[in-house]
Amino acid sequence: MPDLPTPQDDTETALFSECWDAVLSYADLCTSGSLTAHQLATEAFTLGMREVRAAASTHVRGAGRRTARLPVIPALLTAVRTTAATWEADGQGHRLDPDLRLWLNSEAAARFSGPPLQRPVALRGLRDMQEADAALLWLAEVEALPLPTVARRLGLEPAGVADELDQVRTLFRDRCHRAHLDSPMDAQCRSYARLLDAVTRSPTAQTPGDLSRHLATCVQCAEAAACLRLHGGGLPAALAGGVIGWGGLAYLERRRRATEVRLGAGRPGTADPGDQEEGTGRHRALRGGLLAAAVLLSALALGVSMMPFGGSGDDTAVAQDERQPVADPGVSRTTPRPTATGSSSAPPAAPRTEGTPGRRKPDPEPQGTTSATHPAGEPSASATTRSARCRVAYELDSQWPDGFQATVTVTTDRALSGWQVSWSFRDGQQVGQMWDATVHQNGSRVTATAADYNKTVAAHGTLSFGFLGTWTDANRTPHAFALNGAPCTLG
Repeated sequence: MPDLPTPQDDTETALFSECWDAVLSYADLCTSGSLTAHQLATEAFTLGMREVRAAASTHVRGAGRRTARLPVIPALLTAVRTTAATWEADGQGHRLDPDLRLWLNSEAAARFSGPPLQRPVALRGLRDMQEADAALLWLAEVEALPLPTVARRLGLEPAGVADELDQVRTLFRDRCHRAHLDSPMDAQCRSYARLLDAVTRSPTAQTPGDLSRHLATCVQCAEAAACLRLHGGGLPAALAGGVIGWGGLAYLERRRRATEVRLGAGRPGTADPGDQEEGTGRHRALRGGLLAAAVLLSALALGVSMMPFGGSGDDTAVAQDERQPVADPGVSRTTPRPTATGSSSAPPAAPRTEGTPGRRKPDPEPQGTTSATHPAGEPSASATTRSARCRVAYELDSQWPDGFQATVTVTTDRALSGWQVSWSFRDGQQVGQMWDATVHQNGSRVTATAADYNKTVAAHGTLSFGFLGTWTDANRTPHAFALNGAPCTLG
């Protein structure tokens, strides 16, 4: 296994600390053990940085249009996918997640390495942008970093970064529209191209029924629609899925949780260290200390973001099934990460230890299970005795003719060792797929039950899950939410 490359200068030192967590987070999704995840991340990081350096060295200012390339973080994540494919081809596929192995041998994976014009629209659109613009879009939409942090990292004016991000979103849409028109497509897809562009430009435009039916069956046009529709909150998922491929949605959720941890760890009113002026040696020393603390906090954020999915156990643990490896509760999880002074002779040494007893990674795409044996109707009396006072936030993430995606977040005042969240639809909606919970629906009443990896919730903590559903005449917000049988307030 190769050692991580040594940073060549201060810029790369900062780059390493920013990118390693992202690479390790995705590598952890792709494997079934912490040691294997670190090995995959190290190989991919080495490969990705070699390609990033090579691309930077071949670009000559003023020599014409630059060679299309991805920003650093998505380039490194692509290297993880490429390294995983190499493992599979070299007979090391048993070290990878079983679902990833199926994907690597499917037509979906072949699109990412096939002819350029047949690759996902999001990937081509992002590569076709200026690197600074593409980096701004990725950091804000996929990595979910606060705009002041994005501005400081990219050297932008904080006051104008929001307006610039809006312009970059529009630019990305235009690039994706052009990429879609350049794609090989049949006559039917070609006939819908102009209508698809018009419908996705306006948040109030109604999608005609024939176009809606076409999008339900055509993967190529549906991907284009997700990239062209800037409203509705679907852009991050379109970017992650189109650039990363397998596990894009799960990676997106992990990065959002990591950002929430970073934001929650600071005290209100504390000045951002990046906003302080540099001057005397005392100021520089303070900035160095804050940078070191930021690196440690980044490691903590990654660890906490992985906690809902559980820790991975020993690589030799026996899996009960292909989706849920079980680890020895006594085995701790130690994962090294790079330091600012990385060495070419040994991997970075700042270990991160997690002691969670089991590990269950999220599905690469929403892959909920419908429980056929779960009781229909309200939770039992025993569940009611364990009830907690709660508040529910129901978010309609996106909606299209006949379908929608929603997220349910519940805040509980008491600690939980298991939970069921139930509600009633007003307009006959039906839940299709659910992630981070299993679903049972009886008429209008829906019950979501905790997965094995997220049953425990701390007092004053939150639980969250999402789902895809269908609707016909109306799609109003559900009502009568309850947690373990106890009514919850909605708002």
